[in-house]
Amino acid sequence: MRGLPAGARVYVVCAVLGALACALPAYADGRTPWRAVALLAALYAGCELLGRRSLGAGSFFPVLLAAALLLPPAAAALVAVPGALVGRVEDRPYAVRRVWRAAQLALVVWVSGHVWGVVGVRGAVEFPYVLLPALATALAFCLTLTLLDGGIRATAKGAPPVPFGLRGRLPVRTAWRGLLLPSLAPHAVHGLAGLMMAVLWRSVYGPGAALFVLLPMYISSWVFAQYHQERAAHQATIRALVQAVDIKDQYTRGHSERVGQASAMIARELGMDGERLEVLRFAGILHDVGKLGVPTRLLRKDGPLTPEERRVIELHPEYGHEMVRGIGFLGEARAAILHHHERLDGSGYPYGLAGEQIPEFARVVAVADAFDAMTSTRSYRRARPVEAAVEELRRCAGVQFDPVMVDAFARALGREGWRPVVTADEGGHVPGARVASGESLTSVAAVPTRSALRNDCPQGRGEQGGLG
Repeated sequence: MRGLPAGARVYVVCAVLGALACALPAYADGRTPWRAVALLAALYAGCELLGRRSLGAGSFFPVLLAAALLLPPAAAALVAVPGALVGRVEDRPYAVRRVWRAAQLALVVWVSGHVWGVVGVRGAVEFPYVLLPALATALAFCLTLTLLDGGIRATAKGAPPVPFGLRGRLPVRTAWRGLLLPSLAPHAVHGLAGLMMAVLWRSVYGPGAALFVLLPMYISSWVFAQYHQERAAHQATIRALVQAVDIKDQYTRGHSERVGQASAMIARELGMDGERLEVLRFAGILHDVGKLGVPTRLLRKDGPLTPEERRVIELHPEYGHEMVRGIGFLGEARAAILHHHERLDGSGYPYGLAGEQIPEFARVVAVADAFDAMTSTRSYRRARPVEAAVEELRRCAGVQFDPVMVDAFARALGREGWRPVVTADEGGHVPGARVASGESLTSVAAVPTRSALRNDCPQGRGEQGGLG
């Protein structure tokens, strides 16, 4: 328990004591069906051991829900304990995580069993009469699990390192945010599967028939795990490419991640979600990957670029497109990488596209790229204030940038604010103060850039429309 915040320690201890209090009556009740408890507990533990290497938590919740439907609540709580103690945990402290998981699931199953006792008919597990009571039990399972998960997130906030998979401070008011809605549908499916197990368990075919329900559950869980492994591989590929760019171009270290963040803000404002939003974020992160093909001496040159040197650097969108052309999961992001330096008036590069000829993703990334270039400190100039950068984007809207994208980004910034991590000489960084809409513009002073800005939309290195 060392290393855990005091609040988290108390929370885990209370959960363990609560689970013991819920399960102990099973030993005092002479009617506890110990054979069924042992069979279900062994089945759940075996499933957890089987899925320990490849499947995620929750893959075999139908066994626990079946226990809630088949057994008294105290006995059902015992079913979860062995499997939780031998199940998969990803991070330290392993022992504490397993104990916490065992206590949590015991409490969840105990509550679910009581709900089933109220809304269902104990001992009668037959279709279709038990369908709604079973769904109510699954909902109770989901709600209780969410409540306990949010509690550990709230009590563990601010500890370095934060336990139970958390990163950074998590205010109590947001501890339960995002936990319930994504889990409702999976738990409804688990509830129906648990009901089928219970029906088969009580049928003339006996407990062995209930095993057939687990086969499709195992297959679906395996497919789901493969999907997540593939996504993890995608993320690793992108991280490797971004790290390579950051190492090579130390003046813009962190720029790629910030452009990805800003691109996602615009995408959400435009109503994008799901996979398309994620691909657009990838486009922002990888927009400068073509710099890997540009000589390092040009990227790190302190003086002005010659026309020949600028033409070499302006090849980086095409280099980047060639590098990612074979990466299928990037989809529309590949066009954004190629065209993010095109301008609405047709004066951009590499192909001089204009207006709607420029892909939508490229128009989004162009705005995000320019904004971060202006609000980040480089070796040759200080960062501009956020509101000054937005004003510059508005000034160039319709000429260099798509006005729809500029307006969407301005709305997102006004609502969410922006916390830039600005880069300095030699790839170091200094944290920028948060500048939200309405705050003072004098907190970050703008100084003349090394490349003089023209009266129209600027094209200097690292400025909007340039090579940042």
